Amino acid sequence: MNKTTLVIMAAGIGSRYGGGIKQLEKVGPSGEIIMDYSIYDAIEAGFSKVVFIIRHDLEKDFKEIIGSRIEKEIEVEYVYQELDKLPAGFSKPEDRTKPWGTGQAVLCCKGVVNEPFAVINADDYYGKEAFVKVQNFLRNVDTYNKENEYCMAGFVLGNTLSDNGIVTRGVCNVDESGYLSHVEETFGIEKQGDVAVGKDGNGNPVTITLDSSVSMNMWGFIPNFLQELETGFIDFLQGLDKNNTKAEYLLPNVVGKMVSEDRAKVKVLRTNDKWFGVTYKEDKQLVVDSILELIAQGKYPNKLFN
Repeated sequence: MNKTTLVIMAAGIGSRYGGGIKQLEKVGPSGEIIMDYSIYDAIEAGFSKVVFIIRHDLEKDFKEIIGSRIEKEIEVEYVYQELDKLPAGFSKPEDRTKPWGTGQAVLCCKGVVNEPFAVINADDYYGKEAFVKVQNFLRNVDTYNKENEYCMAGFVLGNTLSDNGIVTRGVCNVDESGYLSHVEETFGIEKQGDVAVGKDGNGNPVTITLDSSVSMNMWGFIPNFLQELETGFIDFLQGLDKNNTKAEYLLPNVVGKMVSEDRAKVKVLRTNDKWFGVTYKEDKQLVVDSILELIAQGKYPNKLFN
């Protein structure tokens, strides 16, 4: 069986959250942050290492709040996502301030991650079922398979909506064998009665069933995916309009392109756990209440780590 690593994307600062470092917000009764619960679930599922993707300017606070504690529980490594961390021959445009996106974030793990790995967002709670399913897939996947077989956790749309504002979700088309056909990025989603409504990439209104599978950026990859990311990032930079200072190199787009070109297969692992995260400031209390409810159900202790 393969050893597996959990990669946590923690370099971003949430603009909709008001510019605060939402990844470090305390939501548990003993001062835990959302990442603590993800790491606890990952350890319980059998992951053997955690790699944090952070920025250098967050390093001190990050290590004080979470890193120093987690290092006592599991092997930990850090990689750094920076605007000037680009392939040879490229340099950061002077007016570029927006991060390059989740694809570049995970690419920063090249040379550090050499085993099957899962990728998650730092500020999302995914639930225990997703970690178990992704871990089981990665443990048994052929690390050198030529089909590039990956996986993703497919969450039920209705379990991912916010009561405090609209959300963007990658709505998944899944074939009869349980593999991803494509992901349709859908914007401005909100619940209306027994369905959800939103807009497609062209701004056209769409209606989505609440039991649709959506991607919450929880993926499982084999190591050669990092080479795919590197090649794709070079293509992205070469094709970038010099006047576009906000274009992002996004993980779902990379995976979607590989699937459309028949260069990868992605198994969608359906999970029924309720996802929650701090997208808006008003979401924090819901997260706190949800954690307390899970503790009352016996799923977590009052204090996760010493």
